[in-house]
Amino acid sequence: MGEPHDWDGVLGLYARLERNEPIELNTDVLDLCRRVARDVAVNHDEAERALLTQVGAETLVREMRRRIFEGSRRLSRALVDSARHKRAGDVARARAVLDGVLAVEVVPLYREQAQIALDYVDEPEDVDDPED
Repeated sequence: MGEPHDWDGVLGLYARLERNEPIELNTDVLDLCRRVARDVAVNHDEAERALLTQVGAETLVREMRRRIFEGSRRLSRALVDSARHKRAGDVARARAVLDGVLAVEVVPLYREQAQIALDYVDEPEDVDDPED
């Protein structure tokens, strides 16, 4: 995966588009888009085709931002909901919430985080011992 700041770079490009500012398709921007497209599971050939035109590149930036934003929100909600269900003793529902994320999420980082949470859903909660 690319560096964490790579996603910030795409979010910056998206912000420019939202302000109706053009993005310059220079080597740095094209490289950034290629790295992040790979990070957010955009098909290589689709990304390369998109980067051939200004409109295509703008569409790609919007799609990458959508995947970053929606995936982050989906994962965050699922982690909170899963933990809440687990604390309530409903491990099956805690698992189901995370399975739901894995059923729709395409961004590898978010899938990995959901899988890690799922792997530990059966583990007992850490409880502070009042006698410590």
